[in-house]
Amino acid sequence: MIRVPFPASWTVGPKLGAFERPDAATAPRPVTVPHDALRDLPRDPASPQGVHAGYIPGGVFAYTATFEVPTAWRDKAVLVEFEGVYRDAVVRVNGDVAAHHAGGYSAFTVPLDGFLRFGETNTLTVDARVHKDSRWYTGAGVYRPVHLVVADPVHFALDGIDAPAVDVDDERAMLALSAEVHNTTRHTRTTRVTWAIVDPGGVEVARTSVPLTLTPGETAVARTRVAVADPQRWSPEAPHLYRVEAALTDEADDSELDRAALTTGIRTLQLDPARGLRINGVGVDLRGACVHHDNGVLGSAGDAAAEDRRIRRLKEAGFNAIRSSHNPASRAVLEACDRHGMLVMDELTDVWLQSKTAFDASITFAETWREEVAALVAKDRSHPSVILYSIGNEILELGRPIGAAWGRRLAEEIRRLDPTRYVTNGINGIIANLDAIAEITGGAEGEGTDDGDDATDPNTMMANMGAQMAAANASDLVSRSIEEAASVLDVVGFNYADSRYRQDAIDHPHRVIVGSETFPDRIAELWRLVTELPHVIGDFTWTGWDYLGEAGIGRVDYTDADGYVATGTAGPYPYVLADCGDIDITGHRLPASYYREIAFGLRRAPFIAVHRPQHHGRPTAKTPWSWDDVVASWSWGVPSGSPVTVDVYADADEVELLLEGRSLGVAPVGKVRDLVARFEIAYRPGELLAVARKDGVVIGSHALASAAGDASLRAAAESGILPGPLSFVDIAVSDAAGVVPCDRDVLVSVEVDGPGEIAGLGTGRARTEESFAGPSCTTFDGRALAVIRRTGDGPLTVRVSADGHAPVEVSLA
Repeated sequence: MIRVPFPASWTVGPKLGAFERPDAATAPRPVTVPHDALRDLPRDPASPQGVHAGYIPGGVFAYTATFEVPTAWRDKAVLVEFEGVYRDAVVRVNGDVAAHHAGGYSAFTVPLDGFLRFGETNTLTVDARVHKDSRWYTGAGVYRPVHLVVADPVHFALDGIDAPAVDVDDERAMLALSAEVHNTTRHTRTTRVTWAIVDPGGVEVARTSVPLTLTPGETAVARTRVAVADPQRWSPEAPHLYRVEAALTDEADDSELDRAALTTGIRTLQLDPARGLRINGVGVDLRGACVHHDNGVLGSAGDAAAEDRRIRRLKEAGFNAIRSSHNPASRAVLEACDRHGMLVMDELTDVWLQSKTAFDASITFAETWREEVAALVAKDRSHPSVILYSIGNEILELGRPIGAAWGRRLAEEIRRLDPTRYVTNGINGIIANLDAIAEITGGAEGEGTDDGDDATDPNTMMANMGAQMAAANASDLVSRSIEEAASVLDVVGFNYADSRYRQDAIDHPHRVIVGSETFPDRIAELWRLVTELPHVIGDFTWTGWDYLGEAGIGRVDYTDADGYVATGTAGPYPYVLADCGDIDITGHRLPASYYREIAFGLRRAPFIAVHRPQHHGRPTAKTPWSWDDVVASWSWGVPSGSPVTVDVYADADEVELLLEGRSLGVAPVGKVRDLVARFEIAYRPGELLAVARKDGVVIGSHALASAAGDASLRAAAESGILPGPLSFVDIAVSDAAGVVPCDRDVLVSVEVDGPGEIAGLGTGRARTEESFAGPSCTTFDGRALAVIRRTGDGPLTVRVSADGHAPVEVSLA
C-alpha cells in the first residue's frame, strides 16, 4: 500500500473536559507534525515528572487535523497510520472514537471508512497523555510521522511485503518473497502478485509473479522464491541495499489494484560461543551505543533528517551498533541504520508486569504484549541492520519463575513471527533480586530526592555499591535466579555484569553474551574482554548520544561549591540533560568519544583532553556514568602560568607533551588510568602537541592551538543532511582558523527571514533554564546548534547575532 503524509494542517492544545471551553491560554495553536507537546512547557523543580523528565511537566494534549474526503473515496479502503503517539492515544473521527492505542512507541493503524463524511471536510482528533510513566524524557503527542492510505478494497496489507534471504552463497541468494493481501469485498477475487528485484545500482535483476485467489473478507498470503545472481551483500562496511517492488493486479482485466515496495539487504547471520557473531561469515564485535529516542533540541519529534544525522555521526565516531533504549526504534532510525551500515538491537520495552513508575506501560502489558510484539516485528523484519530483538530491559520480575515464563512467552512469539534474527534481553541480576541483594550488601548508602531517586533506587544503588555490585552480579543467588530467563535467549544481555563473563564460559559453555549496558569509563577494560572472549560479542555503552531526562546522571559536581548537597544520581534543577553521552545533543563529539575510539583500536593518534583550568585542584564527585570535566581546548582566559591538568589518551607506552616545540616532559600511559598519560603543567598560549610512542616508535600525534586574534561569531549550514524540511546550522565563536575558546560564551539570537522557522535551538549544556524553542540561547564551550524548518518555497536566510560581535547570515537552499 502507498503511504502519503497525512494531508492536513495540525493544531494542538491542552485536552479540555467535556464542559470546558478554551480561552487564550488553552486555545489550540498550529504545529508541524511530527511534534513534541512537552518540550516547550515551563520547567518546574516541583514537577511530578521530576528528574526523570528533566523537570518538564506532563499533561494531556489534543491534536486536531481537518481534511477533505472526496466522494471517490466511498469505494476505497481509507486508513490513517500513526508511527508513534506518546501515550494512551485516543483517536476520534468527526467526534466519534475510532481507536485507542496504549503503547507510546509502536505504530498503529486506524480504519477510517466507517466514520467518514464523503464530499465534506472531516476532523481527526488525537488525544495523548503523559504523567509519571517513564524513567526518562518521552515527549508527548504525535511525535512520529502520520500517513494516509487510500487503497482499492483489494489491497496489500501495510508492511505486508517481505523478502528474507533464506539461502545465500557467492553465486546466488534465494529470497523467500511473500505478500499479504486483504479482500474487503463481498466477492471472490483472483489477483496476481508480481515482484521485481532491483539491485543497489538500480538494475532489475529478477522478476516473478503468482496468482492469488481470495474469498470474500479473506486475508491471504502469496509466496514464491526467486534467485538473485551474484548478490551484493549488506554489511556494516558495505551496506548494499536492494529494492523489492510488488504490484497487485486483477486477473480478470489486468487492472492495477495496489503497489508496495520495501528496501532490504542480503546478508547472513551466524552465532556460536566459539566464534561469536558472524555476518556473511565474517566475525563482528559489536561496538555498541545505547541511544534514547529524543532528538535533543527538537525534543522527541522524530524527523528523518535528524535521525539520519545522528546515526551517521555515531558511525563516524567508531560505533557499529546501537541499542534502542528502551523502546522500539522508529522507521526513520532503521532506514538510517540500513543506509549507513549500523547494526541494531531493537528493544521492546522497559517493563513487563511490574511497574518502575506509577503509570508506566506495565498497566496494560498483559493485554497488549502480542500487539506490541507484532508491531515491532512488522516494522523490523525487512531491515538488514536489525540483528537482535531485545524483549526487555532490567525487568524487575525476571529472577522469579513467573517472570521467566513471561520471557519465554515473548521470545517464542518473536521467533514465530520472525525466525531469522536472534533474541536477547538486558538482564540486571541486581535489579531482578533487589530485596535479596539489599540483604547481602546491607543496603546502599546515598542521598535521596523526593522524586524517588534515593538509596533504594537502582541507579543510586549501582552508583554506590562498586565492588559489591560486581560480586553480587556474579553470585550464586543471581546465577540461580536468572538461569531460566537466560535459557530462553539466543544472546544473554548483561547490564553492568561483566563480572560474569569469565565464569559463565565455564558454568554455561554454550551461552553467548553481550554487554547490553555498561559504564562509559570502563570501555578499555571491557573491550579487552570482548576481544579476548569469543562468547562475548560486544559492548553497549551508556550512552553514545546524550539525551533529555534522567537529568544529570553523568554530571561532575564540584563539592566545594557554596551550598553543595549530594543528591545521588539525581541531578538537581535546572539539570535537563543526562550529561553522559560520548556525543552531546548537538552532535558534537566529546573527549570520551575519542577515548573510546582509541580503546576500540580504531584510532592510532593520541588525543588531548584538558581539565578546565579555572577549576584546577577543586574536589569533585562523579557517578559511574560520568566522564572527567575535560574539553579539547588550549585557549583559556586564565592568567599565563596558571596550573592545569592535561590528559592525553593513547594506546601507547608513553606520551611526550610539547608547548611551542619545547618539551614539557614524558609521562607513562596507564599509571593514573587505562590509556591515559597525565601531565600537571602551567598554562601558556601556543600550540600544545602530544606525541605518543610505543616500543620507542612514534605512533601518532595530536595538537591543540590557542585562538589567534579576536574571536568572531560564525555560522554554517551542515552538509550531508538528508533532503527534507530541516537544515542544521552550526554556530560558534572562533578565530579565523576555527579555534573555539571554551570560556567565552555569549548569548546568541537567531532570526529567520523567508519561508522558515526555528525548529530547535540549543547547546550541549546539561544544566540550563533556556528553552529549546529559541530565539536565543547561550553558547556552551563556544558552540550552539540551530535547526531550521522550511515552511514554503523561496529564499531563506538565517541571521545570527550576539552582543560584541558582527552578525552573520546563512543562506539555505
